[in-house]
Amino acid sequence: MPALLDLSVTQRASAPLNINVSFEFFPPKTDKMQEQLWASIERLTPLKPKFVSVTYGAGGTTRERTHDTVVRIQNEKNVAAAAHLTCVGATREEVDEVARRYWEAGIRHIVALRGDPPEGETSYKPHPGGYPFAVDLVAGLKRVADFDISVAAYPECHPEAMNFEADSDNLKRKIDAGADRAITNFFFDPAVFCRFRDQAVKAGINTDIIPGLIPVTNITQTEKMAVRCGASVPDWLREVFSGLDEDAETRRLVSATVVAEQVRALVREGVKDFHFYTLNRADLTYTICHILGVRPS
Repeated sequence: MPALLDLSVTQRASAPLNINVSFEFFPPKTDKMQEQLWASIERLTPLKPKFVSVTYGAGGTTRERTHDTVVRIQNEKNVAAAAHLTCVGATREEVDEVARRYWEAGIRHIVALRGDPPEGETSYKPHPGGYPFAVDLVAGLKRVADFDISVAAYPECHPEAMNFEADSDNLKRKIDAGADRAITNFFFDPAVFCRFRDQAVKAGINTDIIPGLIPVTNITQTEKMAVRCGASVPDWLREVFSGLDEDAETRRLVSATVVAEQVRALVREGVKDFHFYTLNRADLTYTICHILGVRPS
């Protein structure tokens, strides 16, 4: 009689994980993009994320669309919504007024960022009369109201930082100024996050650090994004997407597998919260969450 198939490994791999998720969207520029965004929100909010965030264009170019999208999500979907807010292109008084509008609309969570240079500029320059950097923005927001504040962290070092120690010091200053948690830039090697988390603890950073994950569907575009934000693309990731330039469906399947394995590896290291950069495409993120056991009630 043949031996029974040992399904223990498969069962462990398919077991639902006790994790929390959050999702990032960007505000639409056209009516068609508005439809795509809202379809993504409709698809993902039944997964009961801890929060969803909406980004803020360089130089404040999407200020009103960000505001309208955040408020609509919170009002219509009964999901905690977080608004990105940056230092770029506005005085302190203007930024404070934006923050007050959020508070009056019932938005309590802000993702406070320095921000990217305005279009056409290659380097960041503080706005005259504005908040110079994210640490100043965090302190300013706390003076406006008792916001719940998230800030950015860079597991492989911010590309403009002098070194990793200087970058860690900057993150600690943001936490000390009143930030409640940090959300990382995307990365692909779980060991990168674990080293960063351990180094943060040694630097006296004891707040939550949430890994940010991005499902890759176009490896060339991802490499360009990685260069801009200081992330590395490992050779094994290039290899798994090799030969799939004309095969979008297989790329999506590979992407879901890669991110699901990232999450499982980090769960084994004690991580419970994960932030997904959705790029306003819901199906892939939804698939990953389903694999991991994050499903509608």
